[in-house]
Amino acid sequence: MIKDCINHRALAAVLMLSLLFAGCASVNLDAQVAKSPAQALELAARERNTETAQRYLLEAASRFQGRDDHRAARTLLQSSQLAQPAPSLQPQKRLLAMASATTLDDREWAESIITELSPDSFQNYSPDLKTRAASLQADTYALAGAPLPAASTLMLLSQADAGVKLQEVHNRIWALLEKVPEKELTAADDTSIGFETEGWLELAASLRAPDISIEEQGRTVRRWQNNWQSHPAARILPQKLQLIASLSESRPGKITLALPLQGPLGTAGQAIRDGFLAAFFQDDPDVRSKTSIRIVDTSDQAFDQLYEELSAQETDLIIGPLQKESLASLSEQQALPVPVLGLNYLPSGKSIPEGLYQFGLSAEDEARQIADRLSMQQINQALVLIPQGEWGDRFEAALLERMRANGTAALDIERFFPEENFREVTAGLLGITVSRDRAIEVERTIGINVEFEPRRRQDAEAIVMVAEPSVARQFKPLFAFYFGGDLPVYSPSIIYDGTPDAGRDRDLNQIIFTDTPWILAENNPLRAEAGKVLPGTRGQLGRLFAMGADAWQLSKRLPLLRQVPSAAVDGHTGRLTMTREGKVHRSQLWASFSNGTPKLLPELKPAGEAESTRTETLTD
Repeated sequence: MIKDCINHRALAAVLMLSLLFAGCASVNLDAQVAKSPAQALELAARERNTETAQRYLLEAASRFQGRDDHRAARTLLQSSQLAQPAPSLQPQKRLLAMASATTLDDREWAESIITELSPDSFQNYSPDLKTRAASLQADTYALAGAPLPAASTLMLLSQADAGVKLQEVHNRIWALLEKVPEKELTAADDTSIGFETEGWLELAASLRAPDISIEEQGRTVRRWQNNWQSHPAARILPQKLQLIASLSESRPGKITLALPLQGPLGTAGQAIRDGFLAAFFQDDPDVRSKTSIRIVDTSDQAFDQLYEELSAQETDLIIGPLQKESLASLSEQQALPVPVLGLNYLPSGKSIPEGLYQFGLSAEDEARQIADRLSMQQINQALVLIPQGEWGDRFEAALLERMRANGTAALDIERFFPEENFREVTAGLLGITVSRDRAIEVERTIGINVEFEPRRRQDAEAIVMVAEPSVARQFKPLFAFYFGGDLPVYSPSIIYDGTPDAGRDRDLNQIIFTDTPWILAENNPLRAEAGKVLPGTRGQLGRLFAMGADAWQLSKRLPLLRQVPSAAVDGHTGRLTMTREGKVHRSQLWASFSNGTPKLLPELKPAGEAESTRTETLTD
């Protein structure tokens, strides 16, 4: 990607500027090498010639950047002495400023820089600096939340410099166009001038159609290529669009669904199977006609042996196993001859063979989403309540890791068993026990009875409660009893059975929780149709049914999701993205209980996050 190249080349670019400055400073200044920004500013302040002083400060800023000290460079570049540089020095100051602003991820500074920019500003630099200036300029626009002029800058660069790597430039242009808000893109498409620009904007607009399927996206890209045959992007498509255009050819034609259909996991396996088949039969007839599905019961077979048998047969993709231990049996292999979409995740520390994808209803995903929601709502200190056991261990580890990354503290963590005295657990969590013990210690010290009014700890801003409904209905009133009723409570989907029960769930009122779109979304045609003819489409089995439906959608676009980090699928279990290692992560919806019934909450976004667009999502 061009941005990566910029980070490596930016220093080289600004160091070259020092050659432009050489010999420009006065004799006295030229002999001085400032060791700090303060010293540089002091020396420059002594120089009577303003332009000479400014040249010295720019040279010093370049030198600090060469030592990777962009904070020092920023101090000089934002100083009052460089507030109004001489006209001849303005381009040099701007280039240095863009280099440090993007390196420091200083959005406010970037926003001020772009007020003096236009997409073609980079063309004012000398030929040896023009490409680097354009790259920095595009990054500065992007950092300031202006993706359209950033893309326009790179479009002009691709025309002006025959030596640029077009694949990298086109990848970057497309990534920026995906971030342009729809209204802005439509307005730009209506007023665009120039063959290259018009082609890019038409391509971006054509993929913004509501609910456009991945297959239709591929056909749209190929039609655009045919209509714009001489356009640079038609010859060298952005990598993401290459994958979309070729997706129908790379889609697996023969799929084996390997699930336990009997025994302890039989009910879960059947729900996943039913969801997979329901989504398959709801799909485009052209897709179904090119896909065959075989179902294998794994209840009484070792999966590593079964995999060897299946990989020797004609199959393009194996979906399964469901058990974590069965999936772990594949981790000894370096590569899998037939790709596998495992419906679980490997234990921590296991190696991931090439060709293995992992997807499931991960507790860790929900833990990370809770930590992110706390951060987005500026909650910095929370109390945590988690059940004992291996599942709770994984949830706690993921929650604490993300909370630390977000700068949020877990003030106290109480682990509990279902048979414990929940009054004592709650009192300990809220600090009532500590308050009572302190009063008792005072009584012992002074030898007389002390009037005692218990108080909860005052530093907590929220409670994270991980508990099943029957347990959560007991904890929630206890929070109020022990003076914590004013604290917001956040929970994962385990708190909700998945079927509305207003009478029993009134005790959960105001609890904020995350759950799958299958459970929370108001309109879902597949859920409505499946509910008429199939049992087990609600509650926990409903979540597994949704998981099976998403496994079908994932099967068609595994390479795309793995190779293009910005690609996503709006699935029934959440918004699905994939890491380079093939792990699928889910982003769920949020709701709160009101009068015992879940009410969907609006989506929150981190501060400064650019507006999302439909082109980043692969829909059906």
